[in-house]
Amino acid sequence: MLLRPALALLAALVLSTGVQAQAKRSEDVVKGTIKAEKPDAEGKQAVTITLDIDKEYHIYANPIGNEDLTSNQTTLTVVSGKAKLTSIEYPKGKLKKDEIIGDYYIYDGKITIKAVLQRTKGETGPIELGVKLMSCTSTRCLQPGTVKLKLEQ
Repeated sequence: MLLRPALALLAALVLSTGVQAQAKRSEDVVKGTIKAEKPDAEGKQAVTITLDIDKEYHIYANPIGNEDLTSNQTTLTVVSGKAKLTSIEYPKGKLKKDEIIGDYYIYDGKITIKAVLQRTKGETGPIELGVKLMSCTSTRCLQPGTVKLKLEQ
C-alpha cells in the first residue's frame, strides 16, 4: 500500500522541520490534573484526569478513527504502583477532515478521562498514571510524550 510509505515520509518531514527547531515535547503543552475517590473495600478506585491543552495545539483522540494513525492516539496507563486499570472512558473526539491521510479525531481545549483502578486489597501506596500523547498544531507536531500524574493516598 503506497499510503504507509507516504505517511512515513510526511512524518519524517514534519519531524525534521518542526521538532529539531524547538525544544518542546508534547507534554510541555498539555497540563494534567488528577482527582480520585477513596478506594472501596475491594480496592476499586475511580479517578478523573483533566487535560488542559494549549490553545494552538491538539492531541489525537482515543479512538482516533484512522488505522494509520493508531500509534498516535492518547492512551492512559499505570506507570508505577500496585494497581491496574480496569476501565477507561475517553471523551468523544472532534472530527478532523484530511484529504491526504484520511479523517481522524482530535482533542483540544480541556478534556476529561475517567477511569477505574483496581488496587491490591489494602494497598494505599502512591500510584503514578501516564497519559501518552502527541501534540500538534495545524503545521507541525511535537515529539510524543507522557503527562505523568501522581495519585497519593
